[in-house]
Amino acid sequence: ICMASASLMTERMKGLSVDEARAVFERAHAMFLSDPNSEVWPDAQELAALAGVREYPMRVKCASLPWHALRAALDSAQSVEG
Repeated sequence: ICMASASLMTERMKGLSVDEARAVFERAHAMFLSDPNSEVWPDAQELAALAGVREYPMRVKCASLPWHALRAALDSAQSVEG
C-alpha cells in the first residue's frame, strides 16, 4: 500500500508548485480519513484506489506515509529558503 501510494503521489505531484503540492496533500490526507461515501475530488480520480484504506486504521498509516514524507520535505525546503 505504501509503495502504491508513493507511486500515485509522485505521478500526481509532477509539475505542481509547492502550494499546489500542499493542497493536494491536504486533500489526499482528508480522503484517507474521510467518510467512505464522500467523493474523491474530480482531478484526482486515480487516487480513488486508495480511498478504501480509511476502513482500516493501520492501512491509513501505510497509505499516508509517503504523503507525510512529502509534506516534511516541503516544510524543510521552506525553512531553508525562509
